[in-house]
Amino acid sequence: MHHGIIVTLIIGLIIGVVAKLLMPGKDPGGFIITALLGIAGSFVGSYLGQAIGLYQPGQPAGFIMSVIGALILLALYHLIRRRTA
Repeated sequence: MHHGIIVTLIIGLIIGVVAKLLMPGKDPGGFIITALLGIAGSFVGSYLGQAIGLYQPGQPAGFIMSVIGALILLALYHLIRRRTA
């Protein structure tokens, strides 16, 4: 496995854990889902940051913006879950 991939997974896991701690509620759990949430949150944070002018095109999101992206994904999950329940 490439060193960059391992670092990305670890950072994604940290971001996912922080987002889950900040947003209470029943969420899909597990190590892999939490890491994927954090990684996806980084992508969402990057695009959002670029859209509002915080980042240049191609520039990755910072930690706080990545957590915000993960929180947005968790909020969407809660909305969808509420509508289907």
